[in-house]
Formats: sequence, C-alpha cells, structure tokens
Amino acid sequence: MVLPACRSLIRPLSGRALRRRPGLECLAVSLLLLLITGNLLAQGRDPAQFPELSRTISAQMEATNLADGFKGITSDGEIVEGLYPLRSTGIDTGPLQAAAAAFIETLTPAQRRTTLFPVDDLEWRRWANMSIYKRQGLSFDDMNDAQKAAAWSLLDSALSLKGATLARDIMRLNETLGELNNNNFVEFGEGKYWLTLMGTPSTTEPWGWQLDGHHLVINFFVLGDQVVMTPAFWGSEPAVANSGKYRGTRIMDDEQAKGLALIRALDDRQQREAIIYTSKTGNNLLTEAWSDNVVLEYAGTAVARFSAEQKALLIDLIGLYIGNMEAPLAEERMREITARLDDMTFAWIGETDDDAVFYYRLQSPVLVIEFDHQAPVGLAHLYPRGMPYREHVHSTVRTPNGNDYGKDLLRQHYVSHPH
Repeated sequence: MVLPACRSLIRPLSGRALRRRPGLECLAVSLLLLLITGNLLAQGRDPAQFPELSRTISAQMEATNLADGFKGITSDGEIVEGLYPLRSTGIDTGPLQAAAAAFIETLTPAQRRTTLFPVDDLEWRRWANMSIYKRQGLSFDDMNDAQKAAAWSLLDSALSLKGATLARDIMRLNETLGELNNNNFVEFGEGKYWLTLMGTPSTTEPWGWQLDGHHLVINFFVLGDQVVMTPAFWGSEPAVANSGKYRGTRIMDDEQAKGLALIRALDDRQQREAIIYTSKTGNNLLTEAWSDNVVLEYAGTAVARFSAEQKALLIDLIGLYIGNMEAPLAEERMREITARLDDMTFAWIGETDDDAVFYYRLQSPVLVIEFDHQAPVGLAHLYPRGMPYREHVHSTVRTPNGNDYGKDLLRQHYVSHPH
C-alpha cells in the first residue's frame, strides 16, 4: 500500500514556516496510514492482522523517512556551529553507567542480539510515537521480573521523580486506551514499550539507550559527564483515565495550564505576534516521529522583549519539560537553555479561554519544545473525527542544530578520538 502525500493533514504555523520543510510528505503519509489503520477492533478487524500490518507499514515508514542521513532540526537549512562544545560538567554519570550495565547483565544471548547496537547505529532514529510501529529491542511485556526491575532502575537513574512518574502514567494510560477499545491489548497496553542500548555503558566513552512506544519515546545519550535526552516525546490518548484499571491517572496538566498562563501574561502586542491562528482545526506538531531534519522557521513573538515576570513564567514552563531529567542533568541543561533565552521565540495556535484547545512552540538555537492538542485517533470511535480535543496530547523536546541523539557531541568525539 503506497499512498500519496497529504499536506492537509498538518496545518503549518504559517505559509513561510513550512516552505522548506523536507519530509512533510513523508510524515503526512505516516499519519495517513495511522489514521486509516486506526484501532483494529473498533473497525471490526481481526486483531491477528495487526502484526503483519505493523511490519508492512513500519517498513514503508523507515524506507521513506530514513533514506537521508541525519542533519538535525534547523531554522533555515543551515546548522549553527559551535553550540555544543565538548566540556566537563562535573556531573557524576557513574550511576547511569552502572544501571545500564546491570540491565545488560539480565539479558540472554538472544536478547542481546536484538537489544544491543553500536553507538552510531541507525537504531537511534528508528522510533515512532504511533502504536502501529514495529519496534526493536526488548519490551516490558517480554521481560521477566528481574529484567523489569533492572529496566526501571535504568530509567530511574536518568529521570527525575516527575519524569519517571510521567513515563509510568503514559504507559498506564496506554492500558486504558486498550480497555476503551474492546480490550485491544494486541495493539495497546502498558507493557508495549521497548528498550534498546547503543554502545557500551561507560564513564568515558559514548553510549546511550532508547525507550520507544506509543506516546512515549526517550533517547538518552551519554558522553563522559555530558548528557543529551532528546528527541523526547511525551503524550497520551486519553490524557485522563476516567475508568478502568488506572482510573484517576492523568498527565501534563501543568504543561497545559502553564502554557496557557504564559500566553495570557503577554501584552496585546505580544499576543498579536505570538498567536498565528486563533482557530485550531487540526494537528500542528512538527517535530515528532520522522522529523529529524525538519526546517522549522522561527515564528511568534521574541522572548528578548519579555519582561522579567514573563521570562520567569517562560523558564518555569521550560523547566516542566527539562525537569523530567534527574536534577543535576536538568540543571546543566537549563543553564545551556537560559544562556540563549533571548534568542527564543514563542508561538501559539488556538484560543486562550479556560477550555481552549491549542498548540504552542518554544524555539531557540539550542531548544525546541512543542505542545499540541490533537484530533482523536485511538478514540475516534468515541469522539468527533478531525477536531482537536484535550484528551489527546502530544509534546516533543528537541535539541536543534545537530545535537539530537547527542550527534554533534559524538561527531566531535570521533574527531578528537578517531575510532
């Protein structure tokens, strides 16, 4: 099944904002495939079809979207050099290395062959926030109790309590999604998240790991005492469990509320600059799966003209996302971000009332954060198709100008230490 590109699936921030965006057609095809396949049981299909459908669509996604080498997200197609120097941060990454090594020790020889990859492997870019995608590595569903404990120790060594809780809650809400789809646990479920490791865990040599699953993707690269935790994807449908095994679980209320507080804190002129569209009628996120080389022009209002109070709100909002990392790592990353704060823009799509659905984007030379209320996919049988709603939340965190997956750090390491 080969489908033509469908630009109408994604509404750009402006005519200029996507004028030079490579891969838009590819992402549209992936999204269209996802919308068509949707949830198998809700469409009356036999769930036994899912594995073969997943293999077919995943192969198409990879062939289409991984044909080009990695460059990184840019604002104009050109990489800004010198943003990520090799340096000492003074952070002890020994616990990260030890937790990863302990997880590897739990793997069987067969599991090692499918879970461990070279540090520069294309596996880093093989991820998707969609349920249809066929992952590599070892899933929580297939782990024994010792492996699950070691896997969570690995995640807990890298994530803050907030970040680890968010990851667990996203996985639980994927269980809720299965319940809401006639107990479709072929496609959905809390254990359908896969771990892979790249390189050999070390306190001096480059290595990392990836957690990949529906609405939750974390790429975690380590080089000495420098760490990069992007691309990261956090989201869910539903955003709140109103029934079932995990009733009461909810995610990203603060990211939603504090984004709204920031747009409301702007003066009239700033709001006119920031708000690209007052009506949100589609999906607007641009840096999720298969968008490693997106050309993302700056849009919205300039943070350089924010008041001290407005900047405080902005930093608080950024901290919600960066604060998913363990504290010393997050503090170091926030220093890197705040040093370029006046180079940032803030863009918005949607209204600003209490119940509004909206999109926002924070963009600087060293950071891209997107938050988006999306149209129903997994719950399209329960809610109006095509209209964004608060029960489907997507967000991404990216390190633009070539350092997603720690690629720029790895490049510099190879220059300094030829392998």
